[in-house]
Amino acid sequence: MSLVLLSVSVVSAIGLISGVGLAIASKIMAVPVDEKAENIREFLPGANCGACGFSGCDAYASALSCGETKDTTLCTPGGKETAVKIAEIAGLEVGDMEPMTAVVLCQGNHHNAADKLIYSGVESCRMAAQVFGGPKACIYGCIGFGDCVKACPFDAISICDGVARINPALCRACRLCVNSCPKGIIKMLPLTKPKAAVLCANKEKGALARKQCKAACIGCMRCVKVCDVGAVSVTNFCAEVDYEKCTGCGKCVEVCPTKSIGLLDMKRFAAYRAE
Repeated sequence: MSLVLLSVSVVSAIGLISGVGLAIASKIMAVPVDEKAENIREFLPGANCGACGFSGCDAYASALSCGETKDTTLCTPGGKETAVKIAEIAGLEVGDMEPMTAVVLCQGNHHNAADKLIYSGVESCRMAAQVFGGPKACIYGCIGFGDCVKACPFDAISICDGVARINPALCRACRLCVNSCPKGIIKMLPLTKPKAAVLCANKEKGALARKQCKAACIGCMRCVKVCDVGAVSVTNFCAEVDYEKCTGCGKCVEVCPTKSIGLLDMKRFAAYRAE
């Protein structure tokens, strides 16, 4: 019996000494808590998308707290409301914040785009792009296997008839879809007013581009000639729109023979998002 008591006493003593040691170590080695950063972090959405330019929400909150950045509008998923709240906590001014949405610049659905091969592998756009640029004849367009769908934390993207489509009312401009697209055809557009967008990225000459996709831009220059503000240009047989210059008049949309230019009524989508 005495041996049992001795063993219990020794174990208890070791536990007591270890507990006291850990308590002392926690005081000596304690990391100071940045309460301002923690308060800011509470109002950030937690997407950790990196749209702010930092590695995540914690890093952005820390940067605002320590003065590394004074821009409270970097969190696009949080929007204006988040910018106002973190500005109050950080004691900073709220800058101008233009709401944005992602748009897929492609209309190569099953009806418009021709196929050049049957792909039977991992259903990933990035993987399929390694096989002759993907199954579609147009190597510039949307593959449609949904890498962007998986990347979106807000369920704003779906695959419709073989092409990714983004709901601007749900999009929070986190840019994760932009980074996930191996073709680079997802772009950010402002929600402030209607904008013309070239929904094509095909760089082939007109005849070949049209053969690959019925909705392809053929580089005919009609849009360039009709634009009064010089917002449209053609590079490598594909039209491009300067969104800073575009007034949303819709003239380029009217003259496009393949309907590869669309007028996106972003104001309407902005209203949906606000609701």
